Amino acid sequence: MTPARDQHDHTACVRWRAAWILPIIEPAIRAGWLDVVDGRVVRVGHAGDEPCGVVIDDERDLGRVAVLPGLINAHTHLELSFLHDRVPPAPSLPDWVRVLMCERAVASDDPVPPIREAVRQLEAFGTAAVGDIGNTRAAVTPLIESALYAVSFHELLGFSGGDARAVVAGTRATIQTIETRGRVREALAAHAPYSTSPELFLAIVQVSREQPNARVSVHLGESAEEVEFLYTSGGSWRELLEELGMWPEGWRAPGCRPVELLDQLGWLAPTTLVAHGVQLDDEELHMLANAGATLVTCPRSNQWVGVGPPPVDRFHASGVRVAVGTDSLASAPDLNVFTELAEIRRLAPAVPAAALLRWATLNGAQALGFDELGAVQPGRVSRLLSVELPTAVDDVEECLVQGVSPDRLSWIA
Repeated sequence: MTPARDQHDHTACVRWRAAWILPIIEPAIRAGWLDVVDGRVVRVGHAGDEPCGVVIDDERDLGRVAVLPGLINAHTHLELSFLHDRVPPAPSLPDWVRVLMCERAVASDDPVPPIREAVRQLEAFGTAAVGDIGNTRAAVTPLIESALYAVSFHELLGFSGGDARAVVAGTRATIQTIETRGRVREALAAHAPYSTSPELFLAIVQVSREQPNARVSVHLGESAEEVEFLYTSGGSWRELLEELGMWPEGWRAPGCRPVELLDQLGWLAPTTLVAHGVQLDDEELHMLANAGATLVTCPRSNQWVGVGPPPVDRFHASGVRVAVGTDSLASAPDLNVFTELAEIRRLAPAVPAAALLRWATLNGAQALGFDELGAVQPGRVSRLLSVELPTAVDDVEECLVQGVSPDRLSWIA
């Protein structure tokens, strides 16, 4: 018999049943269930181990589906959504960036409608949170109006002289907030070592650390030309900077690897997100791992812009916390993290599927500072996905990392 209760003292509890529950923090549960109260998961278990004396107001069996936390797209550029299909693949990143900058300079498009469409696409693809990089704040309002959690990184670049701390402080004053709570947060980012001065790097991290747990982000180790630039001051990046009239006379190469430079600038910390890392060697990956930083891999974009596939198996072996991003619609066909997972699986067939799913959920949530997301666990927000499964599935995790089309997805709870 269902226990009696006072309706005035009771918050409705819904029990969801499914063929599979993927908590992420523990092995997948066959024939599992979870209870949701007031938008939070309160219990998770196997069929047959339901606790006694619990009032269940509604019980729903989802059938042949897997339930897992919403995905985390830890690196994208929503403000570039209007450039979808306008910047073709290139043999090198400097070549690709050159075309991107030309297209961006001549475009007269209002960027906001494509951003709104991209946000809708993210939600349709099962995304719960994003780490978005922008040079403007055009994406902030669409993100606030959506159901997405987000860290909107305001990206700084340039080698101009002057007081770098004043520049960063001025930028901070123009953004809405750099607080560490809330569904949509704003933070600071450096673009890359070949486009952002060491003084700006230092000022960004110093100002960011004035706010507890504020995240910082940087593109790092993406192209071979970046490594060349850091050792010689030359190569294709210098040529592009000179074309743009942005070359800083008197600038000297630090003569070190990309992660070594971050270390010198005080950037290695658990609150740092490093995007791409295609060119990082094993020692650098271990440095990131020891610092607790997060490496965000975007393999489809990497290949589109000419830097080659990321060494996903080495990422896994290093122990660094890896998250997944799609990068922008200027360098990827869509914003589907499940499709990104399928590409990662193709590149690294030996990495366990459970690890890849953790990259796309819990690791990304931790990297962005959203501790309420990323796992099916008591106390976390019930921003959960239901994925329709084929008739017979023995390895549900492997099934999911092979890719999921949006017609098989729905949000629950």
